[in-house]
Amino acid sequence: MFGEVRMDNNYSIRVNNVTKIYRLYDKPIDRLKEALSITRRSCHREYYALRGVSFDVKKGETVGLIGVNGAGKSTMLKIITGVLTPSSGTVEINGRVSALLELGAGFNNEYTGLENIYLNGTMMGYTRAEVDERLDDILSFADIGDFIHQPVKTYSSGMFVRLAFAVAINIDPEILIVDEALSVGDVFFQSKCYRKFEEFKEQGKTILFVSHSLSSINKYCDRVILLNKGQKQAEGSAPEMIDLFKKILVNQDAEPEDDADIFSDESEEISEGWKSKLQLNPVQNSYGDGRAEIVDFAIVDSKGRIVNALEKGSHFKIKMRVRFNQHIEEPIFAFTIVNLQGTDVSGTNTMYEKVNVGSVEKGDVKTVTFEQRMDMQGGDYLLSLGCTGYSDGEFTVYHRLYEVCSINVISDKNTVGFYDMNSKIDIE
Repeated sequence: MFGEVRMDNNYSIRVNNVTKIYRLYDKPIDRLKEALSITRRSCHREYYALRGVSFDVKKGETVGLIGVNGAGKSTMLKIITGVLTPSSGTVEINGRVSALLELGAGFNNEYTGLENIYLNGTMMGYTRAEVDERLDDILSFADIGDFIHQPVKTYSSGMFVRLAFAVAINIDPEILIVDEALSVGDVFFQSKCYRKFEEFKEQGKTILFVSHSLSSINKYCDRVILLNKGQKQAEGSAPEMIDLFKKILVNQDAEPEDDADIFSDESEEISEGWKSKLQLNPVQNSYGDGRAEIVDFAIVDSKGRIVNALEKGSHFKIKMRVRFNQHIEEPIFAFTIVNLQGTDVSGTNTMYEKVNVGSVEKGDVKTVTFEQRMDMQGGDYLLSLGCTGYSDGEFTVYHRLYEVCSINVISDKNTVGFYDMNSKIDIE
C-alpha cells in the first residue's frame, strides 16, 4: 500500500515490515530459461536489499537514514516515494511529498530549461497556473540567467543540477525526502541549498534525510535510523547512531575501555594490522628511497577505536609504526591533513615540535604517536604520513604515504578558516 491514506495524523511516514528482494541471474539467458521452464526451475538467486524494515516519522521531525554503501538507504527512499514497489510490507504517507533523489531524472534534454520547469511541475501534479506562481522563486534559486531559454543539453553539469534542485525544492511540500542532494553545484550554491533546508525545518516540515556527511546528519537530524545489510540496526539520537555507525565501518562490535588496551605490547592482533580497520585510499601513492618503511598506521578516537570519523572538539591520535632498513641520524616523523582539493589544512612533524628523536639502527621499529584535539571544520579530509630527514645535508624522503586514508570530521558548528592542531608527540 502506498500513497496518502487514512493514518494517525501525528505521523507523516509509517514503514511497516518492508522487504525488497531482487532476482539476480548469472547470465541473461537464465531469465528466459526460467520463464519458459515447464518445471518452474529456478535459475536465479535472491538478493535482499531490505529485510523487514519498520519505522515511523512524526510530523515536523527531521529523521536521518545512515549506513554503509549497500545498506539499503536509497532503496528505502525509492520505496517511500513510490519509485519502487516493496516485495512485501506497507508504506503509508500522510502529506504531499517532494523527493530529491535523482536530480533531473525527468528532464528532456531537447527542451529548454523553462520548458522543463513546466514539464516537471506537471509530473509533480501541479497545474500551469501553480507553476507560474512559483516560477520566479525557481528562476531566482537556480540563478542560471538567460540559459533558462536554451536546451538543457547545452548546460554544464553544474547548471543542470542547479535547475533540477531549484525545481524540486521550490514547491510547497509537507514532506521533503532528500538523498545526498545537498552536495550539488559549487560551494555558494550548496550554501543556498542548506539555507533552504533550514527554512524547511523552521517551517515544521517533515524531512527524511540520507547523507554520507555525518556532520550534516549530526547538525540537522532529531533522530537517526541506522541500516546495515538491508536491516534496521538501531535508531536513536544522532550522536548515538553515528557512534554505532563508526563501529560498523571498522567492524568493531566491542568497545575497549581505552586506547591503552588497544596499543599495549600484548595486543598483537591489533598491533599487527591497525590499517586494516581503516577505509584506505584504493590508489596508494607510496614513495621514498627505502631506508625506512611505514609498515602500519592508525587514527584513534577518544574512545580508543581505530576510525576514519572523528568528532570536532574531541581528542584523537595518529599513530604510525616505522621500520628502519639502515642507520639514520635524526629521522623526522610527520603527518599532513589536506582537503579534497589537495590544500594543506594542518599537520606537524617531530622537527617542528622540537622532539629529539636521536639515531636509529637497521632493524629498529619505532611507534610514533601524535596526540591532539580535532579543531578542524566538519567535512572530509585526507591523511598523509611521512618519514624524512637530512642525508649529507640534503633533505631526503625515506618513505611517504600520500593521501593514504580519509578523515571525516563530524561537527554541528563550523567557523571560518583553519586551526593549529597543537600536537603532543610521544616516541616509543
